Amino acid sequence: MANIVRYTPFGEVMGFAPFWSASDDLVRDLFARPFGMGSLLWGDSEPFRMSIAENEHEYRVTAELPGARKEDIAVSVNGPEVTISAEIRNATEGAGQWSAVYSERLYGKLQRAFTLECEVDAEKAQARYADGVLELVLPKKEEQTRKRLTIH
Repeated sequence: MANIVRYTPFGEVMGFAPFWSASDDLVRDLFARPFGMGSLLWGDSEPFRMSIAENEHEYRVTAELPGARKEDIAVSVNGPEVTISAEIRNATEGAGQWSAVYSERLYGKLQRAFTLECEVDAEKAQARYADGVLELVLPKKEEQTRKRLTIH
């Protein structure tokens, strides 16, 4: 029985990825970003995790923002476009006697934008933040009546 092997056009380049330092992002971006596969090739992740669910009347967005304060989170809605941004402060900065030895925690300014299929009624949208999780309820706008033109 033959073995199936997945062909990766950047296989040779990816083989050297663990040996590159963080300062070599520009080199990696030249290979990965123009092809739109940067996160698949290099393991880059989005700034924070989120999920989107919908029913016929609304969208429900859940975003994990651990360590963010409610005052440092901003959500903007423009038609079907939604942007979530937050600033998470480094707990060890300015702590005086403590200096970080190792940290995997995210901090800094994070932003994520996405476009939904339907327009959102921004006037009725709701947001709640508790225990590091942002929950958005985004009602869908009533469908506009569209006129289909007859072509003569």
